[in-house]
Amino acid sequence: MTMGVDIAVGIGSNIDPSRYIPAALEALRARFGTLEVSTLYRCPAVGFDGADFINLVVMFSTGAPIEQVQTALRDIETENGRAQRARDGSRTLDLDLLLYGATIHDDGTIRVPRADIIDYAFVLAPLAELRPQGVHPSLGRTYAALWADENAPRQPLIAIDWAELTGAD
Repeated sequence: MTMGVDIAVGIGSNIDPSRYIPAALEALRARFGTLEVSTLYRCPAVGFDGADFINLVVMFSTGAPIEQVQTALRDIETENGRAQRARDGSRTLDLDLLLYGATIHDDGTIRVPRADIIDYAFVLAPLAELRPQGVHPSLGRTYAALWADENAPRQPLIAIDWAELTGAD
């Protein structure tokens, strides 16, 4: 029996997020099973002028190899209208592999832990929420300590609830 690896995935959308974020969660559950889901955060686009993003982090456990996880994330993006991988632009769905257990991996295509963890509040805050005592594989510090650090990224974040995202009462 293969032991599962804890995976963290960052999810973002600034084109119809009320449609694409639930679709991403459904697709991830279908492929990987139970998800832990962070708070949703609204934040401004970074690096370009665009609508605000809705961001969150999900965690799950899988026995799938890192390449298979990355391929699944790209497939889910494509299934949800993501046509290109340009970094600076609006998108229906952005799925980023943040962590693959405690693995440090860089083959030129897949890099974990992803630098976004310490570069963006919309990644670090939800990760610290889900795994406050989790230890960053490269830095050896907990996510709670990284978030509490005076040098932590401080882009504006607004926590929102699912009703606000979906328009439900």
